[in-house]
Amino acid sequence: DIVIGGTDTTSTMVEWVMAELLQNQNVMNKVIHELTEVVGEDEMVEEHHLPKLKYLDAVIKEAFRLHPALPLLVPRTPNASCVVGGYMIPKGSNVFLNMGSIHRDPKIWDKPLEFRPERFLEGPSRYDFSGNNFTYMPFGSGRRICAGLALAERMLPYVLASLLHSFKWEIPPGSELDLLDKFGIVVKKMKPLVAIPRPRLSTPELYMSR
Repeated sequence: DIVIGGTDTTSTMVEWVMAELLQNQNVMNKVIHELTEVVGEDEMVEEHHLPKLKYLDAVIKEAFRLHPALPLLVPRTPNASCVVGGYMIPKGSNVFLNMGSIHRDPKIWDKPLEFRPERFLEGPSRYDFSGNNFTYMPFGSGRRICAGLALAERMLPYVLASLLHSFKWEIPPGSELDLLDKFGIVVKKMKPLVAIPRPRLSTPELYMSR
């Protein structure tokens, strides 16, 4: 179940990241430049390259901020009535934490609707996926943190780095790209992303090695 659930949310996040990059070509160019510097155009992405891809890491974190696949975290149920933020929470209530709203709160984030990965380079140690910073918890926190976190941390950068390093991407001529979402247990794009890949590596043989 963890693998199946993690695969669904990971593929959703791949789509969101690619959509944001296609919408923000200046960010896309920075990612491609980093991949060229770290990996080169004469070899494929390998796992040992990933820790060096700092800008791609910031892009992924920014995508999780704007488009958390699971914006409503696992509900908590208080075993006694309590007051939180001036609101009475009765015993036995289901309390949902809406990280989607927290991640777009202008009191916390500067220009929250702007896709700006640099915000995660300015204080990289402040934001990770551990859930210790309560303003950024795309995977939740504590004992109920998402069980698929380790899978996503390994899979998502590798898949995205491979796609972006191996191909140039563009939307079909005459089509429009929007970032509207469809609410559900997993929040996906309203219209599935359609993009055209074109080879960008130096020799065709590199594609045959995989």
